[in-house]
Amino acid sequence: MINEKAIEEHIRGILEALGDDPDREGLRNTPKRVAQMYTEVFAGMNYSNEDIASMFGKTFEDGLESPVEEAPGRVVVMKDIDMFSYCEHHMALMYDMKATVAYIPGGKVIGLSKIARICDMVGRRLQLQEKIGRDIADIMTMVTGSEDVAVAIEACHSCVTARGIKKTNTKTYTTELRGRFRTDPGLLFYLK
Repeated sequence: MINEKAIEEHIRGILEALGDDPDREGLRNTPKRVAQMYTEVFAGMNYSNEDIASMFGKTFEDGLESPVEEAPGRVVVMKDIDMFSYCEHHMALMYDMKATVAYIPGGKVIGLSKIARICDMVGRRLQLQEKIGRDIADIMTMVTGSEDVAVAIEACHSCVTARGIKKTNTKTYTTELRGRFRTDPGLLFYLK
């Protein structure tokens, strides 16, 4: 679990290391506010992928008569899921992040809000963008039982836009393709 008291102490030390006075009026409550913010934005660090699958794993029988092998065009896609995360290399914000999650149902479907909730909770960790896509795909497979899952993510990284190379219009795109999304190029249409 996240230790807010330890975060407060460390933030106070960082403020001192920056040469500022953590007791001045504008900074007096900053360590506490940062600790509360970290508890919120890093909430996903409290849960494993299995925990998240259990939390948001409500599914429904798809109610379709033909098996998926007879209906190869049956795909569920949710696009433009807003999310954010923090890079594990610089603890820098990944922002303007949009995820697209697609899967081919194999007898059951997940509630659409649950897909967005999975994305949100996975994003609330220190990690790489590539791992976000992998974790979302793993959880979607756990919940739906489908091996045919794809996750595409685009994001801006403040470690690129606000420091270092400072390329402000740069976006990073990643994909995680599983099952038929790897072998059938026609399915990639759904990720555009």
